[in-house]
Amino acid sequence: MSYSTSNDQRKPAIVILDFGSQYSELIARRIRETEVYSLVVSYSTTVEELRKLAPKGIILSGGPSSVYAEGAPLCDPGIWDLGIPVLGVCYGMQLMVHQLGGRVEAAVGKAEYGKAPLFVDDPSALLTNVENGSTMWMSHGDSVRALPESFVRLAYTENTREAVIASHERRLYGVQFHPEVVHSTHGMALIRNFVYHICSCEPDWTTNAFIDEALAQVKAQVGEKRVLLALSGGVDSSTLAFLLNKAIGDQLTCMFIDQGFMRKGEPEFLMEFFDQKFHINVEYINARERFISKLQGITDPEEKRKIIGAEFIRVFEEESVRLGPFDYLAQGTLYPDVIESAATNVDPKTGERVAVKIKSHHNVGGLPKDLQFKLVEPLRNLFKDEVRKVGRSLGLPEEIVKRHPFPGPGLAIRILGEVTNQKLNCLRDADLIVREEISKSGLYNQVWQAFAVLIPVCTVGVMGDQRTYAWPVVLRCVSSEDGMTADWSHLPYGVLESISNRIVNEVEGVNRVVLDITSKPPGTIEWE
Repeated sequence: MSYSTSNDQRKPAIVILDFGSQYSELIARRIRETEVYSLVVSYSTTVEELRKLAPKGIILSGGPSSVYAEGAPLCDPGIWDLGIPVLGVCYGMQLMVHQLGGRVEAAVGKAEYGKAPLFVDDPSALLTNVENGSTMWMSHGDSVRALPESFVRLAYTENTREAVIASHERRLYGVQFHPEVVHSTHGMALIRNFVYHICSCEPDWTTNAFIDEALAQVKAQVGEKRVLLALSGGVDSSTLAFLLNKAIGDQLTCMFIDQGFMRKGEPEFLMEFFDQKFHINVEYINARERFISKLQGITDPEEKRKIIGAEFIRVFEEESVRLGPFDYLAQGTLYPDVIESAATNVDPKTGERVAVKIKSHHNVGGLPKDLQFKLVEPLRNLFKDEVRKVGRSLGLPEEIVKRHPFPGPGLAIRILGEVTNQKLNCLRDADLIVREEISKSGLYNQVWQAFAVLIPVCTVGVMGDQRTYAWPVVLRCVSSEDGMTADWSHLPYGVLESISNRIVNEVEGVNRVVLDITSKPPGTIEWE
């Protein structure tokens, strides 16, 4: 069973079998960068299911297991006889060798992790335009000790004798490194060789092609029925609003629930932007007092999230009945949500997960079953960067397209401890200064997220020769590609100084600004 659904109309040109690698999603993204459509599926996908998908190529991901260990995840051995090109990456290469009669053992001497130069024996086929001595990213404790029949070595590293292998006549290839990561300097050249030259794929996964297909799919699915969309103002729901408005016009109703935890001026901006400027029907629901009353005395961050999520559902349910009836609910579900919430990556023998999935997907907190909505999720096969491209093509302004991610519970989880109106107003003012100064410096688009956190302690300060006892604000700025890992942004001292001076001078109740310089991992991007 794949992570895709029966609603997916486009057939993937490249299918990635996931063996629990942290990089499986990244492989898919790199394939998409070649404008070729790819999907991640479970390693247990059968040959019959693969035939139905009819891919032009298959990639076996890496994974944390050893192929010779008891209970190791194995693919359907019929894959090797499909006649479809296969590329094994790390564990995927070792599995190919193991199932086809070769030998894989624990690495002798030492395992290989990190950067290593690749020495090329055969610069053709898979390694065309991959420079001899180029850097590749290694991460393996096992190595191939004997190749299966018909396989030859294409490249090696100092510690890995069989770093790239191939059976040219069977169109089976393996690499003992990760070409998909940025540390592999010629990794994309290798990926393009596999996609274009070995699998003969056409670059037809373009933004315009997706929009045309999505518009046709939405019209066919919805017909003349009404659709409800919970609008947050983020890039996902905003892009979806533009797409649906183009597809079905007045059949779309957007609902914006103001729970009181938005940034300063955000509700007013969103209503003016969507309703007045672009004439997309948005129903504004003011539920500020309702939400904050539920958080009185609550300090545990997880409890805050649950309370906010549950109250959102209740408000959404009540208002949808008042505004309805609606037949369809539109959600900005993205492909990482589908992958992360999939329960398909389970060993069929042991019933155990190969990889721990990050979260259960619920765009609106888990809707009551008796709402009886049918789902419209036209973005469910896109990654975040692809959504941004679609948004631009649909005319979504850059101020929305390039917005930093913002948590669903809003500022309520950037206030540690109990949430009060006083703290919210304080944090809104600090948050606005952070965003203004980052933007003024020209660094906004180079930072993944930049925000302020209010912590529930007071510190002594001096203002106007008077002793103060007020809150500190934590400045959190991180750089990342996808939010899975992140490093703290090394902002210029002048920018940090401007942010600190303005917050202390302009935000009542704050007398100190501190900087969080923790990476993820070990920390998280948000503080709660």
